[in-house]
Amino acid sequence: MPKDLTDQMVVHQGRYRVLVLLCTSAAIAYIQRAALSVPASEIASDLEFADLARDMGWIQSAWYFSYGLMQIPSGWLADRLGSRRALSIFSVVWSLATLLTAFVTDFVSLLVMWSLMGAAQAGAFPCAAKALGRIFPETERARATGLLASGMTLGGAIAPVMTAMVLESLMAWADAWGIERWRLLLGAYAVPGILWTVVFLGLVSVRTLPAGSRASVASVPVDWSRLLRSWPLALLCAQQFFRAAGMVFFMTWFPTFLQKTREVTLLGSGVLTTVAGIGGVVGSLTGGFFSDWLLLKTGNKRLSRQGIAVVGMGLCSLLIVASYFVSDIQQSIALITLGAFCATFGGVSGYTVAISFGGRQVATVFSTMNMFGNLGAALFPLTAGWLVAQTGNWNLILFLFASVMAIDALCWAFLNPQGTLFGDEHEGP
Repeated sequence: MPKDLTDQMVVHQGRYRVLVLLCTSAAIAYIQRAALSVPASEIASDLEFADLARDMGWIQSAWYFSYGLMQIPSGWLADRLGSRRALSIFSVVWSLATLLTAFVTDFVSLLVMWSLMGAAQAGAFPCAAKALGRIFPETERARATGLLASGMTLGGAIAPVMTAMVLESLMAWADAWGIERWRLLLGAYAVPGILWTVVFLGLVSVRTLPAGSRASVASVPVDWSRLLRSWPLALLCAQQFFRAAGMVFFMTWFPTFLQKTREVTLLGSGVLTTVAGIGGVVGSLTGGFFSDWLLLKTGNKRLSRQGIAVVGMGLCSLLIVASYFVSDIQQSIALITLGAFCATFGGVSGYTVAISFGGRQVATVFSTMNMFGNLGAALFPLTAGWLVAQTGNWNLILFLFASVMAIDALCWAFLNPQGTLFGDEHEGP
């Protein structure tokens, strides 16, 4: 076999090894961040919260606020340390924070520890975006980001049912040891991130994902004023704000929403949330491949990236509204699942466009976008909890979700970035 062909095969295998590991990390991160959603009522009762909706709304929002605010610092660090080293550090720290959350004693300590866990996870996806931008060419980037997004949505999809099943299995241990089962759950969920880091460092070499070079970074300094003046970046951040605000519904209030409006059990709410999440997983997978296929077929970036996002978010909004008017729970969940599929089918464009627009400073640009996304994600559970506390109507959350997805479609309709933000080029594979 010719040497150049052998080298190409090695490079190709190395890319997908990294991608598989990044997808696994994304799934682990999403499972860990959803650890409080299913046992929310139990936690509130054990820690003697005054109001479930209000107080757990604050806890869930605090995670996303700290996660969002740490995006730019973590992206800046990833551009300098390199994605391999930075992601390993972040993975260990957020896993330890998950473990320490098991020892909280009241509302304040839970708020603080869960916020720290969110801050530690902030670097996960800027690091992943930087890695994908480096090792995948433009024509393969949407499918790579789609697979990464599928790892996130898979983690988010299986987290509710996995958490419900693990909580059930821990009941005997909790009774025997006199420990609340949600504390044992958090301890168990801290382990996978540590193990993943060991495997990642063992399988991915510095040659595949080199550390950041001071010289290369210094040659393209971050022009922070340009970040503030960029209209395409503002729209990119806006679409992420609304999309993340809507999709976090499944990670936070959806199990409780089903328990309150459809009178399903705790385990049943976990299963149904997972069913809806599977729609998101399939959407991420097919959306990325379709986007790259459409780009190769038409050569039109705006159609293959922004176009599918407009259609996806718009259809999602309509399907979610339609689910409210269906009394049969199976049919309602089917509509919501199809809505989740549409949202993630078009949602992969956010990562793809950010990587292309970021150039060599992709982690900084991506983290700026992701910061706004997570501020939106932080506001949604807080706003939803406030609405329910004020009105007692859990169905308002559904209409809030549909509204933000409709606004997201409008943002995508106007978004059309040209070139890279700083006028540089990607390091490239």
